[in-house]
Amino acid sequence: MNKNKTFGVIGVCGANGNLIARILKQRGYNVIGTDLSFKKDCRFANALEGYDIEVYYGKTPDKFFEKSDIIIPPASLPKDSDVLKNCDKPILGIDEVIDMIQPEKPVFGITGTNGKTTSTTLLKKIAYDNGIKPCEHDLEGMQGNAEYIPILQSRLNGDVGILEVGTFGVPGTVGKIVKNTSMSGGLITNITPDHLRDLGSFMDYANVKAEFIKELGIGQLVVNAHDPTIVGLLRELDFKGEVITFGVDELPDSIGMKECVCGREIAVKEIISGCGYYFCQCGVTTPQVDYIATNVDLPNRTFDLHTPTEKLTVKMGVDGLHNVYNITGVIIAAHKFLDLPYDKILPSIASFTGVSGRMEEVAQVKGKDIFVDFAHNPAGVETVLKEFKKLHGDFTTVITVSSESGYKGDLDIFNSVLKFSKFIVPASTASQKIASEKLTENPKLNDRIFLNYVSDFTKTGTMGASKNQVRDGIKKALNLDCEMVIAIGEAATKYKSLIFDL
Repeated sequence: MNKNKTFGVIGVCGANGNLIARILKQRGYNVIGTDLSFKKDCRFANALEGYDIEVYYGKTPDKFFEKSDIIIPPASLPKDSDVLKNCDKPILGIDEVIDMIQPEKPVFGITGTNGKTTSTTLLKKIAYDNGIKPCEHDLEGMQGNAEYIPILQSRLNGDVGILEVGTFGVPGTVGKIVKNTSMSGGLITNITPDHLRDLGSFMDYANVKAEFIKELGIGQLVVNAHDPTIVGLLRELDFKGEVITFGVDELPDSIGMKECVCGREIAVKEIISGCGYYFCQCGVTTPQVDYIATNVDLPNRTFDLHTPTEKLTVKMGVDGLHNVYNITGVIIAAHKFLDLPYDKILPSIASFTGVSGRMEEVAQVKGKDIFVDFAHNPAGVETVLKEFKKLHGDFTTVITVSSESGYKGDLDIFNSVLKFSKFIVPASTASQKIASEKLTENPKLNDRIFLNYVSDFTKTGTMGASKNQVRDGIKKALNLDCEMVIAIGEAATKYKSLIFDL
């Protein structure tokens, strides 16, 4: 493509348009932009600063089309729209931009139901600490782990691509990301039930995650081998690449049931939710792993990691057995993908204090410590609360979750909260409805479940509660006889600033 051509990008206040404009500018093309939003309302205006891109805010004037040689509209803009109907310039779609510009760097992806964000953030930190620059989408407030964002992110400047790969429960999403980023390596943290409302069954969901394995082809794959779903999928798909396995040597503390890839229900002696020791008649069983964490000391945040060549003593900056799994996977990824020696990795592990919204202590109010956690699916909630119980003893849980798996997911979440919490404050509408059912069935729970009302708030995605519901829930929790409070769910993390107002 002629570098003297000027690309006119429509919708630079949207994630895709913003990324495309910056990618083209970084590759040396002339770029101008436009958006119907005014600059003060443009969510990602800051990401364009320093790029010398002329932007027409609030309108798409004739001058924009006059200056442009090629127009790139957002995918959502119909070709017969008022903006484009009189355009006589060539139009380039987002997929054509992706084909035109390749990543040109090694790309590593991290997927799974739980632990993706923590693992991705930690691996990036290790890279930065060692002078390796990952490409960043710089879209403030945007997780950006699905659809076109990871694909475009891989094309931004950087030494490597370290991408979180998610799905909104849409088949084809994960595979498209892996394929269109030329991904050469990846990490799968776990696969536990989620998005069942959209996909119908657990194995339907697991097969969406399996696209990661299918499209990686002959790449290098780091996997949690204590998850029977991952091990089963690797066998079913006959993965031809290099598989590196890890696990944690801890005594199971519960038994859970999980569907095997063969269709049987199998018992899992769980170390964390959905992961541990298992055996199925079809032959799927816990393997001997390549990397094993032992001597886990959660109060002192240490464990030993036995690698194929040596034993490491690992000091963590975060809490929880689930983070022993996360950290082990990341150590392997940093050693194998970033080609770093262990002595360059371990200091970053020790200084990593976690991701905002993950077992995050927000404030102390009325002598009570208040934490928030983004957990929003059954396995995530169970794992977080189990670890929280080990670390802190009695606590009150404020539920702001509405599960992507519908009623069954909401019920599983509520039952986990009931199992581990001293007191429960249902803040989300979904949890309020279940609390009402529980109290009707068993009035004795009145001394543990504190339900004020059932609201009519309609969730958006995993946003299960309104700001007022979160505020009311926290206020109620502060008046209960328990010194520790944890608010779980996306709404709790989004509205955590209101805690300071209290």
